[in-house]
Amino acid sequence: MTLRTGLIGLGMMGRHHARVMRGIEGTELVAVADAMGDAHGVAEELPLFETVDQLIDFGVDAVVCAVPTGMHEEVGLKLASAGVHTMVEKPIAHSVEAGERLATAFNERGLIGAVGHIERFNPALQELRRRIDAGQLGEVYQVATRRQGPFPSRIADVGVVKDLATHDIDLTAWLNRTKYAEINAKVVRITGREHEDMVVAVGQLENGVIVNHTVNWLSAVKERTTVVTGQNGVFIADTLTADLTFYENGEVRSTWQPVENFRGVTEGDVIRYAFPKQEPLKTEHEAFRDAILGKENTHVSMTEGLETLRVAEGMLEASSVK
Repeated sequence: MTLRTGLIGLGMMGRHHARVMRGIEGTELVAVADAMGDAHGVAEELPLFETVDQLIDFGVDAVVCAVPTGMHEEVGLKLASAGVHTMVEKPIAHSVEAGERLATAFNERGLIGAVGHIERFNPALQELRRRIDAGQLGEVYQVATRRQGPFPSRIADVGVVKDLATHDIDLTAWLNRTKYAEINAKVVRITGREHEDMVVAVGQLENGVIVNHTVNWLSAVKERTTVVTGQNGVFIADTLTADLTFYENGEVRSTWQPVENFRGVTEGDVIRYAFPKQEPLKTEHEAFRDAILGKENTHVSMTEGLETLRVAEGMLEASSVK
């Protein structure tokens, strides 16, 4: 069976979806849509529609929705009503209430509703989760993330919390196989828009792990780092390069005073792991396909996406930003 797939939203992210969708085995990208046209030349030989209704009428089994966040609910509900499996870009919707309506619509119809939290599919984080599950780190104490970079002019309808911090919320809960118990945050607005540009958050998961997130789009340096500290050492995952490094707790005693001053009284092994590195977007699409076919459920469900949005809104509430 070959799944007929469609794409709505041909902006910066949509063009990458189209590129990857053309190469997903067992699927065929048959049409695309965008009310604003095709600025990046994504359609090529495919039919180009203006509305989701036209895309549905053309006949599709599954659709990727890469329209602005504020349109997720409207487009998603139409796709659910038509019986079309859908993956919406993160966050699931502009508000928790809208996300609840979306998740309910897909769940009630027995459809696969997925959310594009792509960081879960980064090979460094997938390898990190495998090693945490295997007990290499022992008890996990803390997860700290840093997600910084220049301002993305393409983002207009949400702030840095819903656009970027949702990545860190999702991956942190996923790595630890649990939910957030509490979250506190401080935000600032620098660019003059109504939305926040920087957030620093601290919280705790239900299993007791403490977390902190530093996220902004004000930095001249782009950084995507996840640091997990535990009983046996520290993992550092760089999702820009998909590298994973393990700093083992020290066991070798140092008697060289100058070195001890810089590195501590003991030293442990430092290992950068080698493992297969497939493009995360391709892995994400394969997970969406497999969920539709009933093979595996490694996609990010709308229920999970909704929980991530709840935590994001909790950050904003804690910082008194509505």
